Amino acid sequence: MSNKNDLHDDDDFSLFREAVQGVKKLEQDTINPTRRVITKNTQQRAKVRENRDHEHYFSDQFEPHLEEEGPTRYARSDVSKYEVKRLRRGVYVPDMFLDLHGMSQQEAKREIAALIAASIKEGIECVCVMHGIGKHILKQKVPLWLAQHPSVLAFHQAPLEFGGDGSLLVLVEVPK
Repeated sequence: MSNKNDLHDDDDFSLFREAVQGVKKLEQDTINPTRRVITKNTQQRAKVRENRDHEHYFSDQFEPHLEEEGPTRYARSDVSKYEVKRLRRGVYVPDMFLDLHGMSQQEAKREIAALIAASIKEGIECVCVMHGIGKHILKQKVPLWLAQHPSVLAFHQAPLEFGGDGSLLVLVEVPK
């Protein structure tokens, strides 16, 4: 049986040689295969792209419904109101802080996006955003922006030890 297979293979090989007779080998002269090196510049561009992805959630035209009575607070529809109480009471202690004092609205949006991205990456559930009081611009805008981000579970005006009226404690959804 092996003789029939060997004969068959020899016939196929001779047919192939006849078919390609006179064909010359192509020289590869256009593409130099190089190993892709990840540089610091590439890593920086990836971080900027990641932050930009988080930043696109913030719109100045959209205004979510936030309760106007009492301190600034918000909870996503699928989050228990008890989590907001826990934020108010200081049960959650922030592991990251962001100080927005002196920033423009665009800078503040970028920094908030970067904070949320970093907290997700680092597995940090609670962060503190210090917007200050000043002319009330960031104090009004920051809660509106945070309520738009899908990774923000809830936020509440921070207790005095974390900034009081000029800060928000933010609960971020971290993948397990």
